[in-house]
Amino acid sequence: MQTSLLHFPLLRPTAKQWRQKFMYQPQVGDRRHGWIMKVSNEEAHEASIKQVVLEVDGTKDVISQKDEKKKMPQMINDIRSMMRSIGDGEISISAYDTAWVAIVKKMDGDSPQFPSSIRWIIQNQLSDGSWGDEAFFLVQDRMINTLACVIALKSWNIHEDEQEKGLSFIRENWWRLEDEELDDWMLGGFEIIFPRLLEMAVDLGLDVHCDEYALRDVFAKRDQKLARIPKDLLHNAHTSLLFSLEGMQDVDWKRILKLRCPDGSIMSCPASTAYALMQTGDNKCLEFLDGIIKKFNGGAPTFYPIDLFEHLWLVDRLVRLGISTYFTSEIKECLEYVYRYWSDKGLFCTSDVPFSDIDDTAMGFRLLRLHGYHVSPRALKQFEMDGEFFCFARESNKSLTCAYSLYRACQVAFPGEDDLQRAEIFSHQFLHDRRDSHNLKDKWLIPKDLSGEVGYALDMPWKASLPRIETRMYLEQYGGSNDVWIAKVLYRQVFQRYHMMYLINNDILLQAAKADFSSFQRMCRLELHGIKKWSKWKNLEMYGVSPKSVLQAYFLAASSIFEPNRATERLGWARTAVLAEAVSSHFRRSTSPDTTREGFVSKLTGDRCNNIESGAKGSTESSLLHALHEHISFLSFDDASSDNLCESWKQWIVTWTSRDCQGNAALLLVRAVEICSGRHGCLTDQKLDLYKYSWLEHLTSSICRKVCARAQDGQSTENAGDSNRQVDLQMKELARCVLKGDSGINEPTRHTFLHVVKSFYYVAHCSPETVDSHISKVMFEDVI
Repeated sequence: MQTSLLHFPLLRPTAKQWRQKFMYQPQVGDRRHGWIMKVSNEEAHEASIKQVVLEVDGTKDVISQKDEKKKMPQMINDIRSMMRSIGDGEISISAYDTAWVAIVKKMDGDSPQFPSSIRWIIQNQLSDGSWGDEAFFLVQDRMINTLACVIALKSWNIHEDEQEKGLSFIRENWWRLEDEELDDWMLGGFEIIFPRLLEMAVDLGLDVHCDEYALRDVFAKRDQKLARIPKDLLHNAHTSLLFSLEGMQDVDWKRILKLRCPDGSIMSCPASTAYALMQTGDNKCLEFLDGIIKKFNGGAPTFYPIDLFEHLWLVDRLVRLGISTYFTSEIKECLEYVYRYWSDKGLFCTSDVPFSDIDDTAMGFRLLRLHGYHVSPRALKQFEMDGEFFCFARESNKSLTCAYSLYRACQVAFPGEDDLQRAEIFSHQFLHDRRDSHNLKDKWLIPKDLSGEVGYALDMPWKASLPRIETRMYLEQYGGSNDVWIAKVLYRQVFQRYHMMYLINNDILLQAAKADFSSFQRMCRLELHGIKKWSKWKNLEMYGVSPKSVLQAYFLAASSIFEPNRATERLGWARTAVLAEAVSSHFRRSTSPDTTREGFVSKLTGDRCNNIESGAKGSTESSLLHALHEHISFLSFDDASSDNLCESWKQWIVTWTSRDCQGNAALLLVRAVEICSGRHGCLTDQKLDLYKYSWLEHLTSSICRKVCARAQDGQSTENAGDSNRQVDLQMKELARCVLKGDSGINEPTRHTFLHVVKSFYYVAHCSPETVDSHISKVMFEDVI
């Protein structure tokens, strides 16, 4: 087999070729762009590359390419098809709710109204006699599902064998309810609903062998909860009590029916609605249940629809897994759908219920704001009481994931949003206390690594979190289809049209994200190889540029701008950072820095063509000027952009000081990225507010100088007093300018400013050991 040679430059040789495609194939043997990639394959085609051999001065580094690239398009198409098919949401069937529906009698007789629900119960009994989530054993879930199904069968005096198997399971597992850890994973309303089921079982003559010792805590919690709830509260407003309506006694049904949702349900809960139907014969309740049973072929989920929940959490997963760029239009449709229901009253998992909770509201606020929608934090204020924030009113046990969602939402605050500041202080302290006490179980979700998610949020605030670092960590935290959600019973997000595939907790999402990240890592190692070769070729080590500093410069760029089609921007950033370090080092070493700078500026703005030709053979300074002139020439696509970038370098050099050199380089990076992208040349075509653009530049320069100065003084980002408060205020203002999108500046340009600022904040925030760890994980450690 013959080996073909492909040569890939760091940047394009001509404007036209560069704009069309980042990689090109010059003449064989042309090494001036930095590195050579040998492809061991008969056809040098991207899709069929099996092994890449990087060769530098005789040293070879082999990078293998697996088959993910072939599978990736199919996975992306599958996910896209699922997203385009989202309706009212998909969710697993609840045996508990199905049992309540199965108990309902026909309005004009004594036979079952929904016989298909009885068939579902018989067909879904587990091998141990129980009903419930087969893959995850939680005794509360198994007990409440099983007791409800046995009661349903007994109420019609059918299937005695299945009844006995269920009763045997219940008798053998009473003792498990004494487990103290159950308090962390208490099913919603369990203390209200389960005692009611026991009373129904006794009335039916079922021998459940109730263990009073095991149940005393459950009954005690029921009495405590009912004692503190005003009776009128149940009948006057949509509250969380309605989710457990079937466990309530002395209900005024005339008043309750006034609280029906537009779809005829009681809080979109089949069990509560079935109980209301039994007591009232209400036709709207019947219509809701009839639609549910037909849709789910006899089964009933624990609540339905879940449209807002599914739209929000799916977008969140795609963003955190780093594959949202494949689904730009689908994500826009999802968020447009959510935004139609956004108001200061907040959000709930379904659009049909006039009720809200802090989890859905915080998630909606965060995602909508990050994607440029105008939303107010006033929606979160209703969840505040006496300095604390709750998922909903009269919550007895605060949720870890709700505090986590709230904390993440507070990270994107704008100036003057005091409600968010209070919420951030509360949620940060709550999460910190729970982490310190090693109490990281949640009452709504059983994920793979919640402690890892919370730890990353606490240790890496949004203003210091770079996209590819967050994705790399989340790939280890995301459990895919193994994550389980908690309501009245355990449930999962299931996409039935795709063979019971999980949508929000989806193994295909995870597989696609891993394949995408592995491809990103291969790209990184290839590009890094090239930029190291370029640095060595330009002899930048002579100016104090170490291989480690080249690595970090590229890492920061790649962690911020990671899309494959943005390689020129990424490499323009990295090379600019490396050259800025080389120039700074050159000035520091000079015995007369001011004179050196003046001479450097004069030569920089002189005849650049002659400097490029003579630089390689000239003095040490001429060699550096040659590298800089060539860099400017490579980045620029016309004389105007070349002059603009040269002027940016001149301004940076003129204002250079040994202390502020790093912070002042921020605008150089912004300008380099914008020129590489071709956007900078289009600014004059935009209806651009020059004041707002200058304000973005001012904020970027100010923040980066402050955090760099703070790092040089040995202060952490958490212990810098007044400086920290100033930076936080400016970061909020920068977030407002970038995310609000009313300046006439295009979105990619605004985000360039944010990317650069966050990279500076990241370096100041993290210890060198943490940065090294992130570099290793993001670029070199395989995703398993």
